[in-house]
Amino acid sequence: MTDFTVRRARTSDVPKIVALVEPLVQRRILLGKERVDLYGSVQEFRVAEASDGRLIGAGALHVMWEDLGEVRTLAVDDEWLGHGVGHALLDALEADARELGLTRLFCLTFEVGFFNRHGFEDMGSETVDPEVYGELVRSHDEGVAEFLDLARVKQNTLGNTRMLKLL
Repeated sequence: MTDFTVRRARTSDVPKIVALVEPLVQRRILLGKERVDLYGSVQEFRVAEASDGRLIGAGALHVMWEDLGEVRTLAVDDEWLGHGVGHALLDALEADARELGLTRLFCLTFEVGFFNRHGFEDMGSETVDPEVYGELVRSHDEGVAEFLDLARVKQNTLGNTRMLKLL
C-alpha cells in the first residue's frame, strides 16, 4: 500500500465522501446523509488521502455541548482496512476535540472492537445532568437524540452501540 495523509476536508471532497460512505449506507452500517448536509458540515470533516490523490477515508467531529463531541461518519475504503487509516483519522478528530476544549467523545457504532481499542466504552444507560439534558433535548440534531437515547430516533438506529471516551 502507498502512504496516505490526513487533512481537513474541502468542499471538493464532498462527492468523494458520498462515494466512500454510500456502500456503508447500503449495508446499513452508517446512516445516510444528504449531500447538502455534508456541504454544510464539511468543516467538521478530516479526510485520508492516498499518495495517488484518492480519498480513502473520512470522519467528522460534531460538537454537541460545551464538553461533548460526536465522532461521525468514520469510514475507510475497504482496500485500506487494517492499514491504520481509521486510527489516523480518529487521532486527528481527537486532537481537534482537545483543541476545542472537549473532554468527552461519543460515537454510535457497530465497530465496538475498534473503538474499544481507542479508549471508548459502552455508555450503557449513562445520562447527563438534568439541566444539560433539558438543553440538549431541544436540539433537532439526530446525533444528539442518539446520544440521549431518545425514542424518536429508535426507528433510525441500526442496532449499534453507544460509546463514550473521556479525553
